[in-house]
Amino acid sequence: MCASRLYTLVLKRGFGAGRWHGFGGKVQEGETIEDGAKRGGEGQEESGLTVDALQKVGQIVFEFVGDPELMDMHIFCTDSVHGTPVESEEMRPQWFQLDQIPFADMWPDDSYWFPLLLQKKKFHGYFKFQSHDTILDYKLREVDTV
Repeated sequence: MCASRLYTLVLKRGFGAGRWHGFGGKVQEGETIEDGAKRGGEGQEESGLTVDALQKVGQIVFEFVGDPELMDMHIFCTDSVHGTPVESEEMRPQWFQLDQIPFADMWPDDSYWFPLLLQKKKFHGYFKFQSHDTILDYKLREVDTV
């Protein structure tokens, strides 16, 4: 979310388990990236929340040493959600005030690009990781369009 508080979740299992982060998921065949973001992987399907409109604010490519596949993440925000967040087998949602975002319990790259997201700035980035905890290299720049 891009308003006065941030809605985030902690995954209970799978990639990123134990870390706080925003909703995400893979785009299914036949849907656009924005449709996938609205469906939200852990979002609507797992949390019970829905959104009407999203603003695309960023795109980041992730590389993990030893894994030939790059991860391409598209970042959206919204100022309006509907529904009541619910915990599921996969995740536990929680609201955070913007001055209480738990960066120490998030992916290490989040502290670099989240400030841009919260300022509603657009950005492109690249992060190269050694394991899941060490950033070896990164590039992050503000852009006019994503």
